[in-house]
Amino acid sequence: MPATSRIRFVLVGTQHPGNIGAAARAMKTMGLARLVLVAPERPLDEDAYRRSAGAEDVLGDAPVVATLAEAVADCWLVLGCTARSRRVQLEELLPEVAGQRAVAKAVELGEVAFVFGRERTGLSNEELQLCHAAVHIPSDPEFSSLNLAAAVQVLAYEVRMAYLALAAEPAPPPAAGFGEEPASHAQLEGLFGQLGQTLDDIDFHKGRAPESAMRKLRRLFAKAELTEQEVRLLRGILSDAQRMARLAGQNGG
Repeated sequence: MPATSRIRFVLVGTQHPGNIGAAARAMKTMGLARLVLVAPERPLDEDAYRRSAGAEDVLGDAPVVATLAEAVADCWLVLGCTARSRRVQLEELLPEVAGQRAVAKAVELGEVAFVFGRERTGLSNEELQLCHAAVHIPSDPEFSSLNLAAAVQVLAYEVRMAYLALAAEPAPPPAAGFGEEPASHAQLEGLFGQLGQTLDDIDFHKGRAPESAMRKLRRLFAKAELTEQEVRLLRGILSDAQRMARLAGQNGG
């Protein structure tokens, strides 16, 4: 199967079923078929299938899940498509770079997700927090509103071009450390949850709001591209730190 079979497009909280159909059509024209729907406001209807214009199979195979975390739990790379700058500080990628990075990760046998938000409000800060990088389409600032299906088409095109370019190149030699599986999104979220609890247990924040520190730590670990083995090592260290914190509390330390 082609590497692009490991790339999914995730639509979060879509308000108009017709936009889902148009997005499915945009994907299929570029050879992409994996669509995931997160808590759409309305179920697929006749308008959705009509606007899919031949991509009914993409709609029919699209799972519907309750949360973004569930939709990307097994992913190695999650790219959030956003139209404007937010408080969540993520590396910002142009569509071309995002397509290249997605295909490269898929070639490594990693699952990849492009995430698109609601038509009116886009992705929330909490949802962007689950992404490894942000993708920004540099539309005209005087008329920056981009239809959901149009945004999907732009990213699907860049994935297609990156895949075709890679397919024309000779295969590279195996990378150092080959054989170690990168940590999945769910494994990283488990690490972040335990890290946040450990920082509370050792009173790291000293009364300060923990959100800023956790955002910075998320970015740090995203750059590290941790493997499953490294996550297990870090979680073992955190477990020992939590145990020592409990003992200190019991001894009145």
